Amino acid sequence: MTGDGRFGGRTAVVTGAGSGIGRAVALGIAQEGGGVVIGDLSADRAKTVAEEIASAGGNALPVEVDVADTAAVRAMVEAALGHFGGIDVLVSNAGWDKVMPFIETDETLWDRVIAVNLRGHLACAHAVLPHMIERGAGKLVFVASDAGRVGSSGEVVYSGAKGGVIAFAKGLARETARQGINVNCVAPGLTDTAMLADVSEGHERLMSAIIRSIPFGRVGTPEEVAQAVLFFASSHADYITGQTLSVNGGLSML
Repeated sequence: MTGDGRFGGRTAVVTGAGSGIGRAVALGIAQEGGGVVIGDLSADRAKTVAEEIASAGGNALPVEVDVADTAAVRAMVEAALGHFGGIDVLVSNAGWDKVMPFIETDETLWDRVIAVNLRGHLACAHAVLPHMIERGAGKLVFVASDAGRVGSSGEVVYSGAKGGVIAFAKGLARETARQGINVNCVAPGLTDTAMLADVSEGHERLMSAIIRSIPFGRVGTPEEVAQAVLFFASSHADYITGQTLSVNGGLSML
């Protein structure tokens, strides 16, 4: 890993970084010289990714965090500031869903989906922004979902939460631009992650039909989504804010 890449001398907090898209983002930032806070619900997953980065010569701090717990999010940010001295980038990626018809859901499911997929992003942004505003610079990248742009059958509450993230990012981008903050969203389509495997279980025929409708004829990889995140998180996107980029193989074209 090199210190002269896009993220040399910079620090990023990445949530949901123990697997999937978050892991790919964390590895990508570290490979380009950045220090990374590996935030994840699983302490073991976070530690594994941090060790992977460290073994390649990078600098990573594993932190166990449930983004639905605002106090835990603030503790993660304090740990990041204590270890690295600053935070330049937030990649708010952690997410969760359970596929079922809306009429079969209940308030317990609604609360958890909204807590992770909407309030979690609010909590992460709220925790890092005072530091970024004080410094007059920062990059916030929210990993939303194409479900939040076009809707997704069987993921109605998730679609609503992710749509909320996209709208939240637009408002926050307007509010913080004069403080030197860039706020953008990446909206993945179907991506080969453990979460996709979980939500696909029992819905194989539906998933096959969706994949057939993707112009490229396949699901995306975490690394492909990560490249869009890394762009928004880097100085290459200094004049871009309030935008949402779908990474979906052409399934939707907005």
